[in-house]
Amino acid sequence: MQTHDVSNQVAPLENINLYTTDLALQEGVRNHGAAWHAAMLQAQGAELASSEVQQLAELANRHRPELHSHDRSGHRIDTVQFHSAWHALLELLRRPALHALPWMQPGTGAHVARAAGYYLHGQVEAGSLCPTTMTFAAIPVLRQEPELFAQLQGRLFSREHDSRDLPLHHKRSALIGMGMTEKQGGSDVRSNTSTAVAVAAPGRGAAYLLSGHKWFFSAPMCDAHLMLARSEQGLSCFFVPRWLPDGGKNPIHIQRLKDKLGNCSNASAEVEFDEAWALMVGEEGRGIATIIEMANHTRLDCVIGSAALMRQALVQAIHHARHRSAFGRHLAEHGLMRNVLADLALESEAATQLMLRLAHAFDAPDDPLERAWKRIVTPAAKFWICKRALQFTGECMEVWGGNGYVETGPMARLYREAPVNSIWEGSGNVMCLDVLRAIEREAQGFILLLQQLQQAAAGHPLLDARLSALKRLLAMPATERESLARRLVQELVLALQGMLMLQHAPAASSDAFLASRDQAGDGRVYGTLGDTDAVRLDAILQRAWPG
Repeated sequence: MQTHDVSNQVAPLENINLYTTDLALQEGVRNHGAAWHAAMLQAQGAELASSEVQQLAELANRHRPELHSHDRSGHRIDTVQFHSAWHALLELLRRPALHALPWMQPGTGAHVARAAGYYLHGQVEAGSLCPTTMTFAAIPVLRQEPELFAQLQGRLFSREHDSRDLPLHHKRSALIGMGMTEKQGGSDVRSNTSTAVAVAAPGRGAAYLLSGHKWFFSAPMCDAHLMLARSEQGLSCFFVPRWLPDGGKNPIHIQRLKDKLGNCSNASAEVEFDEAWALMVGEEGRGIATIIEMANHTRLDCVIGSAALMRQALVQAIHHARHRSAFGRHLAEHGLMRNVLADLALESEAATQLMLRLAHAFDAPDDPLERAWKRIVTPAAKFWICKRALQFTGECMEVWGGNGYVETGPMARLYREAPVNSIWEGSGNVMCLDVLRAIEREAQGFILLLQQLQQAAAGHPLLDARLSALKRLLAMPATERESLARRLVQELVLALQGMLMLQHAPAASSDAFLASRDQAGDGRVYGTLGDTDAVRLDAILQRAWPG
C-alpha cells in the first residue's frame, strides 16, 4: 500500500569529476609545478566519481577481509581473502602509479602530482591507500640496498596490480607492508623484543632469522614487509618476504585480523614469526634511523588522506544542503547553515593548501627551507589536519541529519575512517613532541621558515598576531614548551595555513579564515564566522563546490 510520495530526498552525488570541480586543487597543481599531470588527474577525477567505482568502495568495506589460517587438509596457509572490489580499487591506484610516481618519474612537481592523485582516491575509498602508502614509502628505504632493489625495481614500478599470493619472482608487481609495533611498546618501538640472528656473516644485506611478534602488521597479504628486530648491535631494519627464496612459505603466522572501527576494507593483523627469513636493510643497529625517511612519507600520506576525507565530507554536505528543503527553503539558503558550510569550506581549503605545499617540499629535499617544511611541518600538519578531520566529518554528518547516521550513505564511513590517520604513524602527542625535536635539529631551516611567515605577515595584523603568539611559546623554557606543545604546534600550523590562504585563495576566503581562526585555541566550533555577509559566504561556497 502506498501512503505517500517520496520527495525531498537528495539524489546520490555521482558521475561528476572530482578534479575539475575542485578549484583549489587545480590551482595548487599549477602553482606547484605539476600542471603536466593535469590530464591524468582529470581522467582520474572522472573515473573515481563514477557510480561504478563508488559501488566498489561500498562493497570492499561491506565485505571485510577474511583470514584463512589453514587449508582443508590442515596445512598452514596464512591467507587473507579480499572481495574482488578490493583488488579493483588497488588496480585504480596502481594504474596512475600512486605507489611510486616520484621515484619512477622524478622531476618538478612529481610529489605534488602524486599527492593530488592520492587525494582524489582518498575521497572515494581510504582502506586501499594503506598498502599503496607503505609501498611508496618503502622504495627510498629499499634503494639503500642496490642489489636487493635491482631485483625488486621492475615489480615495484609496475602499474599493474597482481593479486596472486606467489613468490616474488613469479609476480608481475609487488606491494610492501610494515611491521613495527609490538604489544608492549606501540609507538615506543625501542622497546621491541623481536630478535634477529644472522644465518652466516652478520651485517648489512646479510640473511637473518627473525623470531617474535608484531601487534599491528599492516596489510598482511603484501609480498614483503619491512620490520624492526633486535640484532647483536640493537634494533635493525629487515626486509621480510612472504615466501622464501626456495619457493616455500616464510614462517610468518597470522594469529588474527584486527576488528577495527574503520578502514574496514584493509586487513591489519597480529602475527608471530619463528625464524622467519629476512635480509638486513641499512646499517646494523640503526633500524630506526633507516626507516625515519619512510615515516616522513607515510605521515605526509596521513595528511593527504585526512584532507581528502574532509573534502569529500564537505562536498557531500554542500550538495545535500543545496537540494534538501526545511522550513520552506533549501538548507543552504538559511543563514546559519550557510555560515556552517562556509566555515567548513575554509577549513577544507586550508588543509588542501597545506598538503600540496608539503608535497612541494618533498620535491626539493636539498633546499634548507624546503627541508624545514619536510622535517618540521610534516608532523605538525599530521597532528592538526588529522585531528581536525574527526570534528569536521562529524559536523558534515550532522548537516545530513538522520540520513547521515546510517550505513547506506557515505557519511558514516567517512566519519569512521577519520580517526585512523590521527593514530597511525604516531598519535597527536608523539607528533607534537617530534615537532619540538625537529625545530632543534633543523634550527637554521626553522629560522628561514619563521622569516617566510614574517614576510607574509607584513601588512596583515591577524597573521602577525598569530606569529607573535607562536614566538612567545617558542621563547618559553623547554619544560613548559613540552607541556604546551599542542598549542605551539596549533599556532604554527594555523600561521602557515593563514599564509597559504593569503597567497593562493581569494580575499574573501583568506580574510575570513584569518579572522575566524584568531581564537582557535579557545574551543571554537564550526559555524561561528563573524562576517555573515551573504555575498561573501556565497562566494566561499561557490569556490568550494560550484553549483
